Amino acid sequence: MKVLIAGASGFIGKALCRELCRDYEVIALSRDVRRAAAIIGEYAKIIEWDGRTTGTWVKYADGAYAIINLAGESIASGKWIHSKKAAILHSRLDSTRAIASGIKQLINKPSVVIQASAIGYYGNCGEEELTEKSPSGKGFLSEVCQGVELCTEPLPGLGVRLVVIRSGVVLDKDGGALPRLAKPFKYFLGGYPGSGKQWFSWITLEDEIAAIKFLMENEKQQGVFNLSSSEPVMMKLFCRKLGSALKSPSWTFVPGFVLRMFLGEMADEMILSGQKVIPEKLLAAGFKFKYPKVSDALKTIFS
Repeated sequence: MKVLIAGASGFIGKALCRELCRDYEVIALSRDVRRAAAIIGEYAKIIEWDGRTTGTWVKYADGAYAIINLAGESIASGKWIHSKKAAILHSRLDSTRAIASGIKQLINKPSVVIQASAIGYYGNCGEEELTEKSPSGKGFLSEVCQGVELCTEPLPGLGVRLVVIRSGVVLDKDGGALPRLAKPFKYFLGGYPGSGKQWFSWITLEDEIAAIKFLMENEKQQGVFNLSSSEPVMMKLFCRKLGSALKSPSWTFVPGFVLRMFLGEMADEMILSGQKVIPEKLLAAGFKFKYPKVSDALKTIFS
């Protein structure tokens, strides 16, 4: 069976290709075929796609078991100037619309479409526990997530099972946010940002990939799922556990105004605010986290 992955050369995408190629014919859609080949290697067949139009990828999607859309400009790289925010938004909206449009053209539609979103959907909610039933929040990231999810709404009407994954911060030593969070600890300058009281909802890369595969293969599951550990922690505790895993103290803190000076709006939405997210539907579906506790996750990652 064929599985198409858009955004396959990204942090999560390449790990997903590596996992799914054991059981499926994986086809990766990429704007840069040469770069994707260097990253993904033998784990997938790579097809060029501009991320905006239906194009030739549609013929490969005919009869596919699943289409997984992870495509989008990196949120965490670079300051959120106007052009960066536009790229973050439009890269996600364009790819999602193009995939929905392509599926409409197919005679043999995929059994399931998995669309990446994020817990940024909920905005900054302080102490409130957030499940899949919680409403959308405010802010740029929430607007991006809401826009992406709106683009997928026609798919169930086409007879396609739709799964939207709102992922927390995905942890792995070789990509994502964790290497940047860990770097100060390697120089014994570790600490927490802001007050440290903001909630940090996380998931290991290994559990993220396992959850995506679980939802793809479980034909009874549809709709929105929070992909984050069942035990979110406050940032101050996370940084203390990170220091322990790296055998380096978490003894200082970075004031909010310093982060805003260097990161601007991104500091408020991604670092100084947080969400206490509970994966209610994923747990109810029977998914078992390999790493539910942050201390075990970090020790394994850095072992």
